[in-house]
Amino acid sequence: MKIGNTDLGDFPVLLAPLEDITDSAFRIVCRQFGADMVYTEFISSEALIRDARKSNEKLVFDPAERPLGVQIFGNNPEAMRKAALLAEEVNPELIDINFGCPVRKVAMKGAGAGLLNDIPLMVKITEEVVKSTHLPVTVKTRLGWDDKSKNIVDIAERLQDVGIQAITIHGRTRAQMYSGVADWTLIGEVKNNPRMHIPVIGNGDIIGIESARMVKDTYGVDAIMIGRASIGNPWIFRDIRDYIQKGIIHEPPLLAERIEICLQHLRLTIAKKPERRALPEFRKQYTGYFRGMPNFKPVRMQLLTLLDFKEIENILLTLK
Repeated sequence: MKIGNTDLGDFPVLLAPLEDITDSAFRIVCRQFGADMVYTEFISSEALIRDARKSNEKLVFDPAERPLGVQIFGNNPEAMRKAALLAEEVNPELIDINFGCPVRKVAMKGAGAGLLNDIPLMVKITEEVVKSTHLPVTVKTRLGWDDKSKNIVDIAERLQDVGIQAITIHGRTRAQMYSGVADWTLIGEVKNNPRMHIPVIGNGDIIGIESARMVKDTYGVDAIMIGRASIGNPWIFRDIRDYIQKGIIHEPPLLAERIEICLQHLRLTIAKKPERRALPEFRKQYTGYFRGMPNFKPVRMQLLTLLDFKEIENILLTLK
């Protein structure tokens, strides 16, 4: 699968952009474990053009993260055009537009998944971004606003017509948020639409090798994107790629390996952020790294209270 000049190979497995999760450190670790492409956390177009510090920080990435996409969101075509130009300056492989974020503070302001209520504006924003940059432009979105408006087949055609080079579809509506089961049937309809000629990437409820194989075989998507299942579980990319491409099934990492990977990830995080900011942000990762480990809950509760890396390191190393 190619997007622009970037060849991602056969059936690539991508890391989804997740706010407060997919920072530079996590992207590096996921790339080490075989993620074929990673994305920045989503960046507000309005904040970026106002030169907001946090938004500019999200544009900083390490060469080890490539290939990388910068994801932007907003509801104003001119602001999105300007934001795309600023994103272009850091020379990512592509610019991705977020039309899928369902959280209230985004969607109810007419951005993210909120634009599923205004398809003409969604198309206008996309067209402005495509015209503004020499980089490939892609879109991530959902099936529709709610069960009464699952219009993704039409949306995908219209976005393709104004120049996007790939589309990622999360198999839920905005109304579902992250509840219920992802519906891949409409993702399959987009992929099998004879009018579609760009890559179609599927997202939603891919939690391991079996679900990855099922969506590949059943719906024929060009690639898959993994979000929440990757948290504290970066080896999911290695597991899926090796299974799909080589038929290899890896055993789950032993406790000592989990500790080693977790500490590597944590050290990278601290190297890129102040420790008192990095450690609270990292707390979301512990459950994933040590899921299924017996008697880990008391240790996790202790880790959630600590703001000193050495203390955390000592606790984890004593578990080996």
